[in-house]
Amino acid sequence: NTSSAGHVKVGIAGMDGAPLPGFSVEECDEIMTNNVAHTVTWNNQPDVSTLAGKPVRLTFQMRSAKLYAFQFSEQTA
Repeated sequence: NTSSAGHVKVGIAGMDGAPLPGFSVEECDEIMTNNVAHTVTWNNQPDVSTLAGKPVRLTFQMRSAKLYAFQFSEQTA
């Protein structure tokens, strides 16, 4: 939930805290919406299947925003 001046970005890191290539906060496309079903993308790509089964850490960078929940879900064509 972002205000009109707010945004959210998400980064994915390994268990050592180092950002995973292609999934850093800097590579995340800015989220500026109030939407409970928004798909996060990095450089316009939503696919995180290469991370399946691996432990990860998430970083949320937010300004004038509220995080209610998040989930990973399988994309279907």
